[in-house]
Amino acid sequence: QVQLVESGGGSVQAGGSLRLSCLGSRYTQNPRYMGWFRQAPGKEREGVALMNTASQYTRYADSVKGRFTISQDNAKNTLYLQMNSLKPEDSAMYYCAATSRGLTFSTSQYNYWGQGTQVTVSS
Repeated sequence: QVQLVESGGGSVQAGGSLRLSCLGSRYTQNPRYMGWFRQAPGKEREGVALMNTASQYTRYADSVKGRFTISQDNAKNTLYLQMNSLKPEDSAMYYCAATSRGLTFSTSQYNYWGQGTQVTVSS
């Protein structure tokens, strides 16, 4: 069983930065693929950034390219999401997720989820 715990959310003004953390149990074992997703009220959950933790290959949603960076620290069993130049439309609950099924933005392919951390960006 993989357990994921997010932290680092908060309230910032537009243009500000936040770094989210996802502490995982059994991080260095399967599942190999991890990602950050977000869900705003009334909207579907969407993928933001993905990482193959073995190769460190990454993928980003077009809406966050150039502003968000996903990274990992294997020694700390932690996945990060550095978010810069935040916009009000980035406001959402952010979730960390993991899967063995491949590097995909499809939420249905992820079988491990954290509880989420709230990010609020004010204009």
